[in-house]
Amino acid sequence: SLYHNEGLLRLVLLHTAWEVGSAQVRYSVPEESKHGTFVGRLAQDLGLEVAELVSRMFRMVSSGRRDYFEVNLQSGVLFVNSRLDREELCGRNPLCAIDLEVIVDKPLKIFHVEVEIQDINDNAPVFPVNEQNLSIAESLTLPGSRFPLEGASDADIGTNSRLTYKLSPSEHFTINVQTNEEQSKSLVLVLKQSLDREETPAHHLLLTATDGGKPELAGTVQLLITVLDVNDNAPSFNQSSYKVRLLENAANGTMVMKVNATDLDEGINKDILYTLRGVTQPHVSATFRIDSNTGEISVNGELDFENTKLHEVRVEATDKGNFPLSGHCNVFVEVLDVNDNAPELIITSHSLPVPEDAPPGTVVALISVSDRDSGDNGKVTCSIPPNLPFRLVSTFKNYHSLVLAEAVDRERVSEYKIVVTARDEGAPSLSASSSILVAISDVNDNAPAFPQPVYTVFVRENNPPGAHLLTVSASDPDLRENAFVSYSVVERSVGEQPLSSYISVHSESGHIYALQPLDYEELQVLQFQVSARDAGLPSLCGNVTVQLFVLDANDNAPAVSPAVSPAGSVRGHVVGKIRAVDADSGYNAWLRYEVQEPGAAGPFRVGVYSGEISTTRALEEADGPSQRLVILVKDHGEPSLSATATVSLSLVESPQAVKWDSRPRGGSEGPLVDMNVSLMITICSVSGLFVLVIVVYVGLRCHPGPEVMCGAGKATVVCASEVGSWSYSQRQSRNLCVGEGTAKNDLMVFSPNFPNCAEKSGTVKEQELAPNSSGQVILRGSDTFIKNTQTSGKSLIGSG
Repeated sequence: SLYHNEGLLRLVLLHTAWEVGSAQVRYSVPEESKHGTFVGRLAQDLGLEVAELVSRMFRMVSSGRRDYFEVNLQSGVLFVNSRLDREELCGRNPLCAIDLEVIVDKPLKIFHVEVEIQDINDNAPVFPVNEQNLSIAESLTLPGSRFPLEGASDADIGTNSRLTYKLSPSEHFTINVQTNEEQSKSLVLVLKQSLDREETPAHHLLLTATDGGKPELAGTVQLLITVLDVNDNAPSFNQSSYKVRLLENAANGTMVMKVNATDLDEGINKDILYTLRGVTQPHVSATFRIDSNTGEISVNGELDFENTKLHEVRVEATDKGNFPLSGHCNVFVEVLDVNDNAPELIITSHSLPVPEDAPPGTVVALISVSDRDSGDNGKVTCSIPPNLPFRLVSTFKNYHSLVLAEAVDRERVSEYKIVVTARDEGAPSLSASSSILVAISDVNDNAPAFPQPVYTVFVRENNPPGAHLLTVSASDPDLRENAFVSYSVVERSVGEQPLSSYISVHSESGHIYALQPLDYEELQVLQFQVSARDAGLPSLCGNVTVQLFVLDANDNAPAVSPAVSPAGSVRGHVVGKIRAVDADSGYNAWLRYEVQEPGAAGPFRVGVYSGEISTTRALEEADGPSQRLVILVKDHGEPSLSATATVSLSLVESPQAVKWDSRPRGGSEGPLVDMNVSLMITICSVSGLFVLVIVVYVGLRCHPGPEVMCGAGKATVVCASEVGSWSYSQRQSRNLCVGEGTAKNDLMVFSPNFPNCAEKSGTVKEQELAPNSSGQVILRGSDTFIKNTQTSGKSLIGSG
């Protein structure tokens, strides 16, 4: 390929270029290189592994131009992708380079690459016209006279644009090149000897311009020189060159300057016409015009400092003689820059969206700015609004990086609209702005949270299995799977059973269900924790405490308790006590005692809340030898539950007539009870008659009134077998034996005579009972003893 082997120059300079961690690499490549031309081993020069280019998302961005270069990701080689024309890219600027940005991720790094486009000699010198005409007067024009010619131009630069001129062989003319103070070269035709129109009326010459490139390129123009007769004075300007400064963007018609030429001839040979003659830049004729009569030069097109900074205008003054003569001068128009170009912004976004846990310093976007103006008008500063978690970092030339300045929180702000403003330092300054939308991506940085630390729920016992108890709900401000909450119970033991045997929670809805009926009598309060866990990686969780209070239901009927001694609050009248218990609580366990058939109670009554059976009056023989009471025990629940106890009461006269069977009852308890009742009635009748005779006898001798006398007497006995209550009551020397039909054991109490009666009228005392080795319980402090194999340790004994 053209200049591929010999014209390729590669210069690599590696050094630290900016604070984010990048390097600068500079290459050179000739213009007009074909597609695929090798530029450099970019990956190797940047210190990157070729095998990691794809995984690190290697990419290259050109600064505002099309993709002239590409990188082979398999080899890491930078090569030419499209045609490179230095003259098209940079015009006549001596330095022509294309800036590239190379970006890789994991970690994010940015490298600046500059590729210089080298000029090759691909443009031949070009003359503005194919033929130039000159008129020179014979004889009057002396040897050494100089005639300006229109020089050639070469679009290349440097040596490739260094022109040399050669004139075809002529004995009358030669070529000379002059360099003025503006470093502009003027081409003149020099007359070597006088002309003779009659000998040669016209001269045809070929002027060749050759550049300094390799190989050389050349351009030619035909010179037609007409030899004129007479009119021996040509117009002349007061100076050969003029210099003027003019602001760019001057309006059409703006006067640049006025030139003036004089002619020493007379008449029409003195009259002068002005024209714009030779120009080295083709666009000058479209930019300026001259008044042919006055020589006033004015703006005819657009003056743009960014396109052309200096215009060279050649003015020709020609008289009106029959054989016109002309004079020439150069006008150099320097265009002054004005701040007429606003800065240009190009934003290349990277690393979007930005994770909310990205560390400060993370590069978000690359920003390149440019201003076609020069000086202060071309100095550009970039800025973003304050109070944003971002900042701009100047990296390389007119490049900036938008980096993260502080931590961001997506739950607080999910996206930022950042307006980047570029402002130059001109007067007045111009600015341009561009916006970038920086989205913040979610990371799992928020654990699910419950709206309250403790949930309290009240559940009535005996709930059906699977009953819904309550619903807990946790919220997670994250997004998608990071906000998907699942619920579970924190396992622990409740007694000997796991918590999961009592309750369960739906993993998605948070509904809590009871797996089995709850029993208040077994469990009053169940406290446990529910965990809410999101689906993020790693997952986060939050806990809440649930307090479940079991409410009592009236599901337990009263039950008669084992035998205990009565409290004896109504001393002398209490003959027994019914004591029942209820496994419920509150009103459901508040018991009430009453006789099921009040009409059959006879001389007895039962305490409504104490359960004590007492006499309502003195016992009489008319009351019969025995009584049978059915006691109804019921609670205050809704609905009320109840139980009944049957109590048999017998009147006896002598304790010898009473015999109790203390053996436990078997399964056929009904017939034995009936037998005991019959036997008890018989024994109590005989004993009662005997005791009655003794009591009457003692009463008549000791005291005339009905009051009981304290002295020697026969033993009295009280019998009872009602479960849970044993009582003794004596009134008017009558002995009462009380027994329940379903008793589990019997009791016999023997009481001797008391020599000194400390209490009268049947006062009741409570004594401590202590069982001996044979199961007997001895009443300490007296000779009385009790035979009972299942006593609870106390018995209430009354004096008699």
